[in-house]
Amino acid sequence: MKKLFLATITTLLMVNCSTNDSYEDNPYIPDYSFDTGTLINTNLPKYNALNFPGNYILLDSPYGVNGVVLYYIGAGMYTAFELTDPNHAITSCSTLEVNGIIATCDCDDDNSYNIVNGYPESDTTGEYTLKPYFVTVSGTTIRVYNN
Repeated sequence: MKKLFLATITTLLMVNCSTNDSYEDNPYIPDYSFDTGTLINTNLPKYNALNFPGNYILLDSPYGVNGVVLYYIGAGMYTAFELTDPNHAITSCSTLEVNGIIATCDCDDDNSYNIVNGYPESDTTGEYTLKPYFVTVSGTTIRVYNN
């Protein structure tokens, strides 16, 4: 099994945080445990888009708080992020909507984030990047988890 939550992706995500602001300290998003197990098989029509770089799928509850976006970068590399704005308390407007590679909340400030690297867009307020989840690949099965 190949671990794809790569050090480079982790480094990219942590650049946006100071040494005092590790993601675990985010006061807005609880740390729920979940595991997709063998659910995501890219041989199945529902998940076939994940065979092609630049595509993503959305996983609804019970995965994450408001769901998870799983994005295929290419060359066997995937990212998975929480679909809750990391810079808001959880409300009806803090769920992120994905359009292309940008996820945006419906709150008045319209915070938006890149689903490839988790970084906030330039006009986003707050100190946190998207909450990342772990991704592993075994053959045609992609596992997303937070245990």
